[in-house]
Amino acid sequence: MDFRIMGPLEVRDGERDLTPTTPKLRDLLAMFLLNAGHPLTVERLRRLLWPREGGDRSDSLVRGYVGRLRQLLGKDVIGTVSGSYVLSLGDGGLDVDRFRLLVDRGAYDEALTLWRGEVLEDVDPEGERWSETRRLREELGELRLLALERRLQAGLDAGRHRELLAELRGLTRRHPTWQRFRGQYMLALYRSGRRVDALAAYAVLRDQLDGGHAIEPDPELQLLYHRMLYDDASLHVSAGPPVLLPPDVAGFTGRTALLDQVIGGLVVVHGQAGAGKSALAVHAAWRGREAFPDGILYADLRETTAPSAVLEDFLRWLGCPAQAIPASLAQRERLFRTYAAARKLLVVLDNATGEAQVRPLLTSCPTVVTSRSSLGGLTGARRLSIGVLDDKEALDLLARCSGRTPDDAMRRLARFCGGLPIALLIAGSRLAARPEWTVDYLVRLLEDEHERLDRLHAGDQTVRSALAIGFDGLPEPARLTLRGLGALSAPDVADWVTEQLGGQAETLVDAGLLETSGVDVAGQVRYRMHDLTRLFAREQPVPGVLARVAAVVLDRVRASRFPLVSGDPATAVATRDIRESVEWLAAERAFLVSLVADLHAAGLDDECWRLAHLLGPFLERHRYLDDWRTVTGPALESARRSAGDRGEALILLDLGDLHLAEREWQRAYERLECALDMVRRQGRARDVHHAVRRLARVHLELGRLEEAERTLRTCLKEAGNERDTADAERVLGAVLRRTGRLDEAGELLAAAVGRLAELGDRHRQADTLLDLSAVRLAQAAKPAARAAAEQARGIAVRLGDRLLDAHALLALARVNRAEGATGRARELAGAALEVFEQTGDRQAAANTRAFLAQIPQ
Repeated sequence: MDFRIMGPLEVRDGERDLTPTTPKLRDLLAMFLLNAGHPLTVERLRRLLWPREGGDRSDSLVRGYVGRLRQLLGKDVIGTVSGSYVLSLGDGGLDVDRFRLLVDRGAYDEALTLWRGEVLEDVDPEGERWSETRRLREELGELRLLALERRLQAGLDAGRHRELLAELRGLTRRHPTWQRFRGQYMLALYRSGRRVDALAAYAVLRDQLDGGHAIEPDPELQLLYHRMLYDDASLHVSAGPPVLLPPDVAGFTGRTALLDQVIGGLVVVHGQAGAGKSALAVHAAWRGREAFPDGILYADLRETTAPSAVLEDFLRWLGCPAQAIPASLAQRERLFRTYAAARKLLVVLDNATGEAQVRPLLTSCPTVVTSRSSLGGLTGARRLSIGVLDDKEALDLLARCSGRTPDDAMRRLARFCGGLPIALLIAGSRLAARPEWTVDYLVRLLEDEHERLDRLHAGDQTVRSALAIGFDGLPEPARLTLRGLGALSAPDVADWVTEQLGGQAETLVDAGLLETSGVDVAGQVRYRMHDLTRLFAREQPVPGVLARVAAVVLDRVRASRFPLVSGDPATAVATRDIRESVEWLAAERAFLVSLVADLHAAGLDDECWRLAHLLGPFLERHRYLDDWRTVTGPALESARRSAGDRGEALILLDLGDLHLAEREWQRAYERLECALDMVRRQGRARDVHHAVRRLARVHLELGRLEEAERTLRTCLKEAGNERDTADAERVLGAVLRRTGRLDEAGELLAAAVGRLAELGDRHRQADTLLDLSAVRLAQAAKPAARAAAEQARGIAVRLGDRLLDAHALLALARVNRAEGATGRARELAGAALEVFEQTGDRQAAANTRAFLAQIPQ
């Protein structure tokens, strides 16, 4: 049922007119509608229906009128609650409620169609019978004028100023002091080419106010007058609030986790060159357009670097006349903040290079800043770091830009672009512009690193230009640092490397040419460079960079306590020194492995094989067998190319050790035999002993126990130092254990443990303790077996060596099973298996599974 009181009283139920005709019924219905949803007692109704008689009527008469009204409208419309009557309306049942809702929603045209006149103009013509009528008329009159004003503004924004002139003229006559109508009338006249009439309309209002009230027009209207007086060109724009954004990015892909975080307060979107910072900011701004009805201001700070010029432009777009814009930067800041304070604006500041550019442009409005730097000086800002796209996002973007179906060739092309949005966009655009090209053809063009940057162009868009913007603005020391880093192929480098190359890492980060990738296990800050940036840096190489870095690296690796106690004779060192060395080598592993390849490619052969040889003990201990295999290949080639045979012999020995770790006994035997021949010719006794001991280990694994024992006893007699003696004792102990001579094996292993403890070689001491634990367990000496295993585990924990700790856990599991504690044995072996699987030690994992299978449930 539809009740209407905006104008004459009406009640309609579909096509039926249910409006009461009896005066008292009309009055009664008006009372209910003015108090819809509120209970009305009989006494209250009596006073309202007969206000001049003091309510001197019977209750039964009032109830009779209510009953007749119920018969007309339906019994459910007027209900009874605690002795009072209540009119119940459905949602939108009263035109007043619909009018308010439509105005709130901004549907001004639809709201104004509901207006048929003053509230209850045929029931309470003067608005004096009931105070509710007067209050409602005042409220709805204000809402109607507001709806009119906003509807007219929308028309002006749409360029319909000539059509609105007559209506605005009438409104200014009926509402002479409603200054918004006056301003709109002036604007319609101005845009219709009647500038003089527009100024005259202002003068009329000023005279009226000055004569009758002795006041000036509102500041907003005064500002409009001055802009017209000086013929401000921006007044001719009739497109509504300023939206200065560049066009939205077509086919925007990825960044779903970041989009909702871009807008809100002060947000700095930062990342490397070409990462898509501007695209993200612009797309997020268009996406949130409806939340900013007063406009979106945008400035590319790369084009307009002076904040003062940006402020002038923003003020003009917000309606400030050119003559009213102050000269000083500080005054412009204050004026801009004043303009922005009362508006729902979004400000996007693109390509900022520093905090000084941004600070004068900050207001209370949400602001998005894009920069290659994180702009750490902007306190209170929320920062979003933008990296490269992942494989799926990169493939999606490439497919959208090129119009091609994703396939393996597209995946190869995406990998060449390294997930960098600008490179993907350019590659996709090239394919779209050349439909006759296959994706494989473009991939082949990009395979040559020396030509890749030249091939990544589409029209005036190039990857090189994006990188050159940051590079050209760098000081010369920073350029040298970048060019030096270009010589390195490592995925990331530590801060000590950048210090060797000029120490300008943070400058390069701010320029978007380097990224901070975190702090490593050794407490070093690490930096990452995109592959395309590296190609750009290599175009201007710095001579001697690799040789300089290699000299520092060799010194640092030699000084590492881990290779010291695991290879060369030395005095005892603290466990902490070993652990810190291991942490540094673990942090630098990928860098050092890639440096071996860089040195080999650059022809720095001596540095190449020496670094690979020094890394051997660390890679062996932690079973980084793939890395060990990677460095020995180029190291052997470099050793053969360099002067002297010792390098080749040492790398051959390392290869023998690698094949032993891989359990490839025959290949280990071949390498070690070859190495043994070379070191014998060179007369290097220690290297000879090393090769012989390793060959004895091969004999052991191949079941040649007598030959192994004979070889090792010779080594013991000829050992030149305590370390060689300990190594021989340990391997011989393993041989004797295999032959069942447990007492002799135990004595040799115990002696080796003592020697290694004195030498400070904690890793090999723990290894030998584990061998000794196995011998004691075979001798049924369970307490001694436990003591050796627990001592080995204590060393492993102090060293932070997870793999060694896992072997110790497995040894303790064997002791617990022998003692009957099968539950504890299963628990310890399970923990060891988890580590073996994580570290990729397949043989140890297989042994552990076999052990677990033997434990009774």
